[in-house]
Amino acid sequence: MRRAVIAFTAFLGGLIFLLAGPAHAGPADCQGLRGTLKLQGQPVNGAKIAVTTESGQPVEAVTTNAQGAWDVQVDKPGKYKVTLDVSSLPQNSEVRGGTNSRTPTVYEGNCSTVLFALQPKGAPGEQEQGGGGSSQSTFWTQAAQLTFEGLNLGLIIALAALGLSLIYGTTGLTNFAHGELVTLGAVLAFAFNVGFGLHLIPAAAIAVVVAGILGYLQDRLFWGQLRRRGTGTIAMMIISIGVAIFLRYVIQILFGAQTEAFAQYTAQPGVQVGPISAAPKNFVAMGIELAVLIIVGLALLRTRTGKAARAVADNPALAASSGINVDRVIRIIWTVGAAIAALAGIMLGLSQNLKFTMGQDILLLIFAGVTLGGLGTAFGALVGSLVVGLFIQVSTLWVPPELKSVGALAVLIIVLLVRPQGILGRRERIG
Repeated sequence: MRRAVIAFTAFLGGLIFLLAGPAHAGPADCQGLRGTLKLQGQPVNGAKIAVTTESGQPVEAVTTNAQGAWDVQVDKPGKYKVTLDVSSLPQNSEVRGGTNSRTPTVYEGNCSTVLFALQPKGAPGEQEQGGGGSSQSTFWTQAAQLTFEGLNLGLIIALAALGLSLIYGTTGLTNFAHGELVTLGAVLAFAFNVGFGLHLIPAAAIAVVVAGILGYLQDRLFWGQLRRRGTGTIAMMIISIGVAIFLRYVIQILFGAQTEAFAQYTAQPGVQVGPISAAPKNFVAMGIELAVLIIVGLALLRTRTGKAARAVADNPALAASSGINVDRVIRIIWTVGAAIAALAGIMLGLSQNLKFTMGQDILLLIFAGVTLGGLGTAFGALVGSLVVGLFIQVSTLWVPPELKSVGALAVLIIVLLVRPQGILGRRERIG
């Protein structure tokens, strides 16, 4: 056990060396509220936002800038009320859900992000002239837009879920620290992009490679040592929870508790494709995500390493007796899984701001996608994640955005009641 502890300490030392450089570019004394208003991917300039204390005492009134961003610093941590003046919005927009106020909590030394989702609305008097036709048209336009956003989210979840599923399939480990691998990818890309001044594209490529190397070292120096000692999968799962908490707050110490954004592709004008409006980066990101998923899927089916990985997942003892180096295959899977998770973190950081809890925030959705598709199946992770992403976004047509994850988890429960092995999983004989 001492070797495993020493090896894990060395792994963390390498991680600290990477992140403790000039990557931390955020303000250390940030304490307040911030946000960005966009309508169909385009920044909303001149919108008025008022911030008051929980008791109603005025704090500050601001307007959004040309990038749609606003920022209010506060003297004391606590709960505040943020109100958006809907009369200052463009005439063709409204707040999704109809609620124009939020009550976020500001913690000491932390900037909280306040979100107002804007959506188009029909011109005044259009419903009276056209009856229910315009309302129905608006509904289907929103449905198409949310379906696109659901596919985008589903592909991001699928990238992270694929790595988790591959690791589970070959080792039996339910890795609760996988969310931190997602965060690590985004933070490493931010370090190379903002800290070292590289453009985001080479910074992302380097971050993926570095994350893959760290994934290899993580198994070589820590998880592999535990396997050799005969540590059970339940014990390793519990250890992974501790590793997740530890890594999460190491990243917080080095990166900070504030939210950040990449230097490039943060504010792009929307592109209209039929009823769908999105920034160009979303289309490119979805293409990259889909290409990576297809390449990994084909590699599992056609290459010798992929066939060996499937053999190890089916029966490690039989694979070893057939001449397959099981440890080598597992380390390759850890390398690929960590690299894919890092890419998922970078793509998630492109669609939202970066923060040290971003991997933890989607970890439940990753597990939902893996479980829904079938534990240990790569293609099941893809299918399950797409279902989860679609239900999360499309469900906001009927439920408030704050409850959008409920629909996906309800589908997960229903499917598992009907088909416990998941959509593409196989029945296993017990006993």
